[in-house]
Amino acid sequence: MRIFPIVTAVIVCAVLYLVILERDRLIGFAGAFTGDDGATAEMQEVAETDAPPEQELTADGMHVVHVVARRSEATIAENAVLLRGRTEALRQVNVQSETSGLIISPPIRAGAFVEEGQLLCEIDRGTRGAALEEAEARLAEARSRLPEARARVAEARAGLTAAEIDDNAASRLSESGFGSETRAASTAAARSAAEAAIQSAEAGVETALSGIRSAEAGVERARQELTRLEIRAPFEGLLESDTAELGSLMQPGTLCATVIQLDPIKLVGFVPEAQVNRVEVGAAAGARLATGEEVQGEVIFLSRSADPQTRTFRVEIEVANADLAIRDGQTADIMISTAGLPAHLLPTSSLTLNDAGTLGVRIVTEDNRAQFVPVTMLRDTARGVLLTGLPDQATVITVGQEFVTDGVPVDVTYEELTQ
Repeated sequence: MRIFPIVTAVIVCAVLYLVILERDRLIGFAGAFTGDDGATAEMQEVAETDAPPEQELTADGMHVVHVVARRSEATIAENAVLLRGRTEALRQVNVQSETSGLIISPPIRAGAFVEEGQLLCEIDRGTRGAALEEAEARLAEARSRLPEARARVAEARAGLTAAEIDDNAASRLSESGFGSETRAASTAAARSAAEAAIQSAEAGVETALSGIRSAEAGVERARQELTRLEIRAPFEGLLESDTAELGSLMQPGTLCATVIQLDPIKLVGFVPEAQVNRVEVGAAAGARLATGEEVQGEVIFLSRSADPQTRTFRVEIEVANADLAIRDGQTADIMISTAGLPAHLLPTSSLTLNDAGTLGVRIVTEDNRAQFVPVTMLRDTARGVLLTGLPDQATVITVGQEFVTDGVPVDVTYEELTQ
């Protein structure tokens, strides 16, 4: 029973050998019995059809490759920097107390609009008025001591004059032999004492002047303490919190209220270091908020120091917000305009890589040969990619660029662009 499968396998192998390896002999053998040469001719025609077509050759023997290309012309493309950011109040201040005391003013509720200089919190005067009067009295006392000190200076100078006269007279009498040396020494000592008295009197004047300055400083401190009793808004804006409640105790550093200014408002983003050179202060910018609202402004600040964690640079854009519709902390998609660049709009499929891994496209030169040109991609759009680095006018291979290298001759078929 096992011989039949073996015979069958041998027959199948023989048939396959004749059909595949001895095809021509099999056809000739069959034609000898049938007398039909048409089958032979048909099979030869099929064989010729299955053979690869002959490739076109140039004069130097290089194969010509058929490609599809597009005539492209550069246009000025808006080269914007796109960021993800947020809105931020132009100014925000926590208004704090500089002195201690009880609040005696009624509170202003959060959300209220306040003008610059408007009273927010008022603290009880306490004994500060009496302290000012005491300081003023000390100032008057210090000023009254100054004339007395100056009078002592005048008195000391007069005493010095008298001592000089006595000393001169005693010296002359002693030299002529009519006066004793003791008398001359006594008058000289009196003269020195008069000079010391002048120095002491002048020091008294300086002491009186120092007392006046100290008293004036005390008066200024007392007056400054009174001005700290009224806490006022540093600028116009909105209250982000209630002011301090009536009767609450304030200490130095205690919060009175938080004031924010939203007109104008800032858009804050962070520029990657690869794009920071494209942003300039004064450049036009716009943003779309999470609510769908679109706003326009200009760049007012670009940081010179990168964030140590993200290696990005802070950029601020000022936007008008007269109706205060934009709030602090909203998400915004920011677009900063930069100088336009000539760019080509090409399909993504036209991009390729050279042996070094550089991104680029292949163009057709004037003598119909392929050439690789490295490019820089500005951004991706729905119609293709915007590329820079190409000549203003170029014939770019869009189909077949992967089958040619630099210098290979090409037969170009130009694609028809649909509008």
